[in-house]
Amino acid sequence: MNWELPVVALRNLVILPGVTTQVDVGRPKSKRSVDEAQGSDRRVLLITQRESRTDDPTLSELYEVGVLAVLKQVVRLPDNTYQVLAEAQERVRVLEQVPGATLRVRVETIAPSPEADETSARELQVFIAEAKTAFEEYQRQNKNLRLDNYQLDAIKGLQGGGELADQIAHHATWTNEEKQEILEALSVRARLEKVVRFLNRDLERFNMDKKIAGRVKEQMDSNQREYYLREQMKAIGKELGGGEEGPAEVEALREKIEAAGMPQEVKEKALKELLRLERTPGGSPEGTVVRNYIDWLIDVPWSKRDEEILDIKRTRQILDDDHYALDDVKERILEFLAVRQLTYKPAEEGENGERKQRTAEERIDDAELRAPILCLVGPPGVGKTSLGKSIARSLNRKFIRMSLGGVRDEAEIRGHRRTYIGSMPGRIIQGMKTVGVVNPIMLLDEIDKMSSDWRGDPSSAMLEVLDPEQNHTFQDHYLEVPYDLSQTMFITTANSLQTIPRPLLDRMEVITIPGYTLPEKLQIAKRYRLPRQLRGHGLEGHLEVTDAALARITEEYTQESGVRNLDRMISKLARKAARELLENAWEGVRVVDADDVPHYLGIPLHRPDRMEKEAQVGVAQGLAWTSVGGTMLVVEALATPGTGKINMTGSLGDVMKESVSAAVAYLRAHAEAYGADPEFYKKLDLHVHFPDGATPKDGPSAGITIATAVASAITGRPARMDVAMTGEISLRGRVLPIGGLKEKLLAAHQSGIREVIVPKDNEPNLQDLPESIRSELKIHTAEQVGEVLNLLLLDKPEAMQTTPPPASRTQPTQPGA
Repeated sequence: MNWELPVVALRNLVILPGVTTQVDVGRPKSKRSVDEAQGSDRRVLLITQRESRTDDPTLSELYEVGVLAVLKQVVRLPDNTYQVLAEAQERVRVLEQVPGATLRVRVETIAPSPEADETSARELQVFIAEAKTAFEEYQRQNKNLRLDNYQLDAIKGLQGGGELADQIAHHATWTNEEKQEILEALSVRARLEKVVRFLNRDLERFNMDKKIAGRVKEQMDSNQREYYLREQMKAIGKELGGGEEGPAEVEALREKIEAAGMPQEVKEKALKELLRLERTPGGSPEGTVVRNYIDWLIDVPWSKRDEEILDIKRTRQILDDDHYALDDVKERILEFLAVRQLTYKPAEEGENGERKQRTAEERIDDAELRAPILCLVGPPGVGKTSLGKSIARSLNRKFIRMSLGGVRDEAEIRGHRRTYIGSMPGRIIQGMKTVGVVNPIMLLDEIDKMSSDWRGDPSSAMLEVLDPEQNHTFQDHYLEVPYDLSQTMFITTANSLQTIPRPLLDRMEVITIPGYTLPEKLQIAKRYRLPRQLRGHGLEGHLEVTDAALARITEEYTQESGVRNLDRMISKLARKAARELLENAWEGVRVVDADDVPHYLGIPLHRPDRMEKEAQVGVAQGLAWTSVGGTMLVVEALATPGTGKINMTGSLGDVMKESVSAAVAYLRAHAEAYGADPEFYKKLDLHVHFPDGATPKDGPSAGITIATAVASAITGRPARMDVAMTGEISLRGRVLPIGGLKEKLLAAHQSGIREVIVPKDNEPNLQDLPESIRSELKIHTAEQVGEVLNLLLLDKPEAMQTTPPPASRTQPTQPGA
């Protein structure tokens, strides 16, 4: 019988005759077919598409056999989909597509073929009985199929073979392809044969799973139940004829341990852990911890080293090529290399070519292993980090940089113990693993920025790392075995020594890098920074910057001890020039002279001659030293009628406030000598102010500057402003030595000051000052405050007021005595 039916394509679903089921319809074509069926005889063709991912299947993408179904109920849901209850009645085969707006096809009914003889009928009854028995066992063992007694009895009560096969296939957890095979089977016998074959296949698989589960259960005891899944996988491998993996991996680890060149005690520890790993059940968390530990022992270098190139001339050439000036640092490095070149003895090689391990006594006594611990201290941007890279390149040794800024946990240095989840070695051992050799150059950057909290003090852990007498047996909490760091050359950097603990500082050889002079900055910019920026911006052969332009950039656009801001300014100039080259291309080479600099960099940020040179009352020119280099420090004092109060402003520390008190006390005792009223401390209020009030200031070196400003204020005598000074004052009027003299004198020279006063005891430190700077400065040395005041205080003009105009707009905030 032929029918013309609208089509509803099914995705991941096969419906067999005699089944009433619910179908969700959401695709537009399928919904139009449902609407069309409802408007006529409610008959549709339910047919499965071959590929479930196809959203709009054509007739060729559908199976040829489906079912004719009658729509019992259609419910429209809020999401505009249909919930259809359909009763599948009989098998049909698609003949052809009928033209129209919806997908309609012409189908013919597939009638079951009758059995040929009585023998076939008896075989059919045998298949029916076998199918019922197999399905009863199937539903009992299949955990994914749960039928109630009513459903099971209904299936067992079926007498027709075709109807029985369809019902079993409907309830079975088979694939859509397998159910489609049963739908397309023409004869009842073929249909039952497929059903019985599929049932027996699944029953055999269920029995195999039970057999494997039983074998696994016998192998486990009460402490191994958590490893059930892994043991089940092993049993499956045995059933398939394969063997267990593991011995090959253990042997591979053993070979790596033998080839790692570990000391004997470390090797024994690694082999012991390997035996423990071999005995640990697979998949155990403990096994993962042991495996990670063995991997770390193998990966950390124990004997592999870079062959050094010990050539003093080559090293000097590389250091000079990479860095201008820094003579003290270069000399110290060359001294170390000279001693090393004379005392170097390579380690003896064993029978297989590997280096023999030294004993602990040999490590201590061997001069080769006594690498220095250098601490480069200086302002930012003077080349401390790049100097370490140059040293590594000159020695042909690997270089690794480790930033210690902000480290506050001791475990960052020593690592975590293996008892903690996610534990790992500290940064030192991690760095050694990264470089892969025992003799790298390790730069510990910003060592002065470490701090401590409740988790420990990392600077205490660094004591062992940076002590040549101890670091050959460095103990990392994770490795739990001594590790030799004595062949590593450590270089540390810092901006200030004030925050480095004294015991740690005692283990390092401090080399101070004070900063660059103006001529040195010009040479660095000309030799290194400018060529690099021109290459980086694609301006080689297009742009040239004159020496005068570089000098103006250095003087008027930067104010620093290093050259980092100078590099930024050159980069800014290059960026603007690159844009101009693309917008308005020029021919040949454009030359940037001093007059062109504002066009590229804007208004100058500093004036080289910004310091006031005319003598003033109550103002003195001082010098200060900070962690970023030297700077000028102006001290202003104002005397007004009052009752002897002293007010100090400018974000001062306790030491600087004490310097003010000491200066005032000295002047009270010697007021008449400088033409001041002996009773000034009763009749005048003093306000001592340090401009740039937002910047904290402390230290004793401004003592003579404060005394000069106060003496000028109470006497009305102008103080010379073309002279800068530094020195601590005592109550007896002595000028005591100070630190950072070189940096202070460099700041004075850069600010246009050409005459300075320094303590007599600091006279030997003047040798550190470059000759080019020292020759342009007139340096006075003083032992008593009187010498300073006699040099700086001028005679009081007859028409001059005793009190100068206010020199600061800062309001007094803190009175003091």
